[in-house]
Amino acid sequence: MFTGLIEDCGVITSIKRLTESAEIEIKTALSAQIKVGDSISVNGTCLTAKAISPNSFIADVMVQTLRLTSLSDISIGDAVNLELALMSGSRMGGHIVQGHVDGVGEVIENSTGEKWNKLVIRIPQHLAKYVVNQGSIAIDGVSLTVGEIKGDLVTLWLIPETLAKTNLDSKLTGSKLNIEVDLLAKYVERLMKAGD
Repeated sequence: MFTGLIEDCGVITSIKRLTESAEIEIKTALSAQIKVGDSISVNGTCLTAKAISPNSFIADVMVQTLRLTSLSDISIGDAVNLELALMSGSRMGGHIVQGHVDGVGEVIENSTGEKWNKLVIRIPQHLAKYVVNQGSIAIDGVSLTVGEIKGDLVTLWLIPETLAKTNLDSKLTGSKLNIEVDLLAKYVERLMKAGD
């Protein structure tokens, strides 16, 4: 489990594409805190560290993950948002983020304001029902508050802290982003259907 508060922007240093999977290496200042077997959120996708070096870690990306997330489009040199799994007893800012991507969205607008960026994303239509104004959403693993939703368009305001600590300021129109909607909304829907 994660909070959506990004701890580092890592850099993809190696990609080995296999028949039905890939192996990626990510350079990060967090490597000293990672052990083999640890869960790490990479652009909002929960991956498992399988090897560690002093400056990086290696993780497998399975076929299902490649099919369902934007990790299939990463390239060497790309910046990725990283968060280590939540530790018991830690403060929990952000919101509950599992690292289980619900779909891939697309940047419609990323414009710079005086103190923030306006980020407009088109999310998959079937996910729109889980998103509400002032609710939580994870975009590439970043916990954000929804500013506005109109149909399948979600508007988010990125404050300076978010812009400084994540890769979201570099996302251009047409960029693909991993979307994870609020877990609680999905459980409420299931409970409501069970009562029918």
